[in-house]
Amino acid sequence: MSVGNVDGKTFAGMLLTGAHHLANNAKTIDALNVFPVPDGDTGTNMNLTITSGAKAVQDTDSEEVGVLAAAFAKGLLMGARGNSGVILSQLFRGFAKALEGQKDLTAGKLANALDAGVKSAYKAVMKPVEGTILTVAKDAAAAAVEKSKTEADPIELFRYVVKAAKESLSRTPDLLPVLKEVGVVDSGGQGLVTVYEGFLAALTGEQLPVEVQHGKMENLVSAEHHKQAQDFLDTADITYGYCTEFMVKFEADKLQENPFDEQAYREELDGRGDSLLVVADEDVVKVHIHTEYPGEVMTYSQAFGSLINMKIENMREQHAAIVGTKEKKERNQHAIVTVAMGEGVKALFENLGANVVISGGQTMNPSTQDIADAIKTANADSVYILPNNKNIIMAAEQAAKMAEVQAFVVPTKTIPQGMRSLLAFDATQSPDSNAEAMKDAISQVKSGQVTHAVRDTTIEGVSIKEGQFIAIQESKIIAAASDAEEALELLLEQMVSEEDELITVIRGEDAEDTDDRLEDFVEGTFPEAELEIHEGNQPVYTYLVAVE
Repeated sequence: MSVGNVDGKTFAGMLLTGAHHLANNAKTIDALNVFPVPDGDTGTNMNLTITSGAKAVQDTDSEEVGVLAAAFAKGLLMGARGNSGVILSQLFRGFAKALEGQKDLTAGKLANALDAGVKSAYKAVMKPVEGTILTVAKDAAAAAVEKSKTEADPIELFRYVVKAAKESLSRTPDLLPVLKEVGVVDSGGQGLVTVYEGFLAALTGEQLPVEVQHGKMENLVSAEHHKQAQDFLDTADITYGYCTEFMVKFEADKLQENPFDEQAYREELDGRGDSLLVVADEDVVKVHIHTEYPGEVMTYSQAFGSLINMKIENMREQHAAIVGTKEKKERNQHAIVTVAMGEGVKALFENLGANVVISGGQTMNPSTQDIADAIKTANADSVYILPNNKNIIMAAEQAAKMAEVQAFVVPTKTIPQGMRSLLAFDATQSPDSNAEAMKDAISQVKSGQVTHAVRDTTIEGVSIKEGQFIAIQESKIIAAASDAEEALELLLEQMVSEEDELITVIRGEDAEDTDDRLEDFVEGTFPEAELEIHEGNQPVYTYLVAVE
């Protein structure tokens, strides 16, 4: 590579190294969540999103920058999860558009592409918030455009970009008071800086930290394997039937005879299956692969050491059990797609009339592709999508735009809002009338949650200790307590007014059987209100509460 010219091979290396560096740091980025609750998922969402883009790059034969950028952007779009993932996909959508037809990359082209990405992302977000990933991207792009006027070397330009991005990230608490209150920088902005650090390392040849962090391998496996059950392919279409995971503990005597080369090892396994992930350090290599002959993969791997932590799953049987073997249904006029976690919550939505329930929610946001597939499976002329989580709305909107049928996103942010909106659906009404009625229904219910704190903090005047239970009304923390039931009672005292008639409590998978205590509390405190208790089996939230 000469000064002023990044060829396609180097550019591909930038994209892949950026994705790899983000994967290594996903847990750290998750930990920057403002709320001290176990649902920090920005790093996970960005990791899953960019891994989809990286796979698209790996599957592209071209060495033209424009073609590679387009593949990366398409992969990001289809794999986008959560707001941070969607914004990341939009940044690189604009980036790729600016590089159409380009065979190489100069400092000027790079600066213009970064700037185009920012414009695309801001346009995609209805109400941009400063102090977020958007701000970091904007400041970095502005620095690139200004620097490109005097700097022709893309390496030096990108050093400047990374420096500007880091400085912008450090300023995010000054733009978002809640970040300053909690003492963190913006998690999405940190994710983008991490990606840019990877890009720079690929340009300079510098080595990023390669030690296997606790949980890192599992994050990488999640990127390719732990998809939603709603991938909706036919069981017969699964080419490689066995999900195979194992680790090889290196042995010195075997390595003497067969030296281990990670790239050569990866290339060898690549011909034996798909969804391949290989992560190695000095002591072990971890492998995830979908293959038809897991024994052959393991036998080959034993040449470098002993096998440990082996797991093989028959994906054809799993898929058949999940989706069943259903005959194709007649096309419906209307269908409802909703997102939910927990078998009980899923059953509640199905009983209320949901046609497709995507398994997902906090910590496991479905991707644009997952939602697009669900729309197809719904097999209807008009489809109404209930995300039930603010972090899924943007992915739902992208999926709706891609749909070949009329698709409406009802911007539900909570499970109670989704349930109330679903009740407003009337099959005798027109699609537009239904969409409007379902949106109006959102304001007719109050939502609450009880979960546990994962760290000490003080937020919105509430002092919280790690391990306490937190009461949240809508998106505001209102109280902390030593046990979940006390937190629930404090929550209900804030939520329920004299005009309210119905209190619905959905118990999570870690909720204890304290129905008698709850019934006595509601009867004594809100004698005019009716109480319904359901088993939701949802993770993360001990209780979900709806008040109407």
